[in-house]
Amino acid sequence: MTDIPRITAEELKGRIQAGEEFTLIDVRNPKAWAQSSVKADGAIRVPLEGFEEHLQEIPRNKPVVTYCT
Repeated sequence: MTDIPRITAEELKGRIQAGEEFTLIDVRNPKAWAQSSVKADGAIRVPLEGFEEHLQEIPRNKPVVTYCT
């Protein structure tokens, strides 16, 4: 498996403000989703459990960033 780069929330924010586009994926579990009404603008909610079942929902034309709490 290749190493997956990590970026901080601040780095992501700066890169978005600089005009870079990303596909944001919220991988929080359903309990965490229920406890929060907050998500990143345009994020796709895909649980880690069964992630492979949702691969077709993820656009492939820009870098992907996943996040959780």
